[in-house]
Amino acid sequence: MMFSRACVVGLICATVTLPACRRAATGEVAYNDDIPRPEEPLMRQSPAAGRHGGRFVLGTTVNPKTFNALMANEQSSLDIVKRLNTALVKYDNVTQQFLPELATSWDVAADGVTWTFHLRKGAAFSDGHPITSEDVLFSFQIAYDRILHPAVQDMLQGGGEDFKVSAPDAYTVVINTIKPNSMLLDVLCHDGLFIVPKHVLEPAYRSGNFASAYNVGTPVNQIVTGGPFRLLEYVAGEKTVLGRNPYYYGFDQNNQRLPYLNEVVFLIVPDQDAADLKFRSGELDGLDNIKPENYRWYEENQAKGNFTLHDLGPELSTRFVWFNQNKVQPPLKGETLPAGRKVGETFVDPLKYAWFNNVVFRRAVSMAIDRDAIIRSIYFGEGENNWSDATRNNKAWHIPDLVHYAYNPTESKRLLASLGFKDGNGDGVLEDARGNPISFTLKTNADNTMRVGAANFVKDDLAKVGVRVVLTPVDFNTLVTNFRSDFQYDAILLGLQSGVPPSPANGQNVFRSAGETHLWFARQQKPATPEEARIDQLMDEILVTQDRAEQKREWRELQTIMSEQCWFIHLPIIKIKVPISNRFGNVQPSIMSHRILWNAEMLFVKRRDS
Repeated sequence: MMFSRACVVGLICATVTLPACRRAATGEVAYNDDIPRPEEPLMRQSPAAGRHGGRFVLGTTVNPKTFNALMANEQSSLDIVKRLNTALVKYDNVTQQFLPELATSWDVAADGVTWTFHLRKGAAFSDGHPITSEDVLFSFQIAYDRILHPAVQDMLQGGGEDFKVSAPDAYTVVINTIKPNSMLLDVLCHDGLFIVPKHVLEPAYRSGNFASAYNVGTPVNQIVTGGPFRLLEYVAGEKTVLGRNPYYYGFDQNNQRLPYLNEVVFLIVPDQDAADLKFRSGELDGLDNIKPENYRWYEENQAKGNFTLHDLGPELSTRFVWFNQNKVQPPLKGETLPAGRKVGETFVDPLKYAWFNNVVFRRAVSMAIDRDAIIRSIYFGEGENNWSDATRNNKAWHIPDLVHYAYNPTESKRLLASLGFKDGNGDGVLEDARGNPISFTLKTNADNTMRVGAANFVKDDLAKVGVRVVLTPVDFNTLVTNFRSDFQYDAILLGLQSGVPPSPANGQNVFRSAGETHLWFARQQKPATPEEARIDQLMDEILVTQDRAEQKREWRELQTIMSEQCWFIHLPIIKIKVPISNRFGNVQPSIMSHRILWNAEMLFVKRRDS
């Protein structure tokens, strides 16, 4: 799982005109493929054989934080690096099947732990350098670095041990998973291990600078990629432009090299109000996460605007509040303690930590929130309650009847009183036994007006039970630094984008106590609670068993613990509808990430008479 940064829009006047001529422009450029065909090309059967040329422009409200595929962990960066990079395996969002990508095939030995992947001969990076088993081994080496701790590290282990990875030759990789692993392919797709170029990035790794390699200031011609696209241009606050990787090894059924498009442009706008206006005026070809209050306008203007509004159903992303329970961990080899900190200290005020670390307090907060009011107002009725890390649209793993702590302000007040909190001075704010007011700051990303709106509901609802919330919207990248690095926050309202495929394996970085995205207390060197230790054990059991019924029983127990502990105080999710220009072929929007561009290499500009 990775951090979801859902785009939002404000109220827009329905009288905006639609100059269809803007959207009708193709921007075609002739394409001559003069790169030799690889020995073992990846043959893709596209729904329709396309043609080369044109660009697809998508609106986004945030700059990427990095172009480093193995270090990216926020959606704004991942949306881009997934288009730039390759993996051993591809997951098809429509058929929901695993397909060959860099690996032409794979075998599993009778022992259930030895997997052999056969790499594609002739595959090359965007600079023409061959992609071989050395690059796969190097990518695993980065993934297992304890100081860098990429999010994928938590997914590439068996029983707490790193997989043993070897390469008998340049085009064979053997992965020993220590224990049988029923979900290895899930974590070798594009939401797992990216294959990065050793010949470019090894010097940065050897010098201890890998984390800052391929940053947003790196000249684009120095960023070498292995996927269908390469980076053409990045202008902070303006745009990120991806262009065709001329060495990409994928071809369609007519032996045309993929991708079809010349460019994919992520147009950065101040907020989703501006993105909405740009789509309506024909300047954008697709828009993800429009606000539900605007759905009706899009439904009524599809023919006029030459676009289709695709109804994808309830989102797979989750939305929730969590409290900061991080403590200073002993430094690993090569690390130093944070300045002025001691091992075991809390990052928040110890008084607040005592509240946040108490499950009764977290349950009381959950029961104070009127989620139905959020759905009626902010979501304009286009939402539903969700109590799980696998939402209703996750057909394989959703659990509909989990224990949860729904709106019940009377019970919330009783729970708070049981902790000894009372309003001693009559100002409407509870105090603890020492007279400290029960108050905390709540951060969310400022450009996301839907999240800010939900945070205001949380603030107002908690005030009704005597808890003061100070709402503090901040820049999204600042927020990422707060919960990943400096831990300077009390509570955060944000969400997680489901992994692809949306299986428990791709959530290990969240559920495991040592996980990089174990948000309330990340990268624990040993489980802080018996409940977290049990979740670690359950994750191991889910991966080892081959029986789906048994996996689901273990998953139910894991999700029950998460729900009972209220580490995530879940908020309602949205029913997703996305508008996409009709002038593109092979459009197959998916509720899984990326909803519009997951098959970007297949998109093409239709002929005007088609």
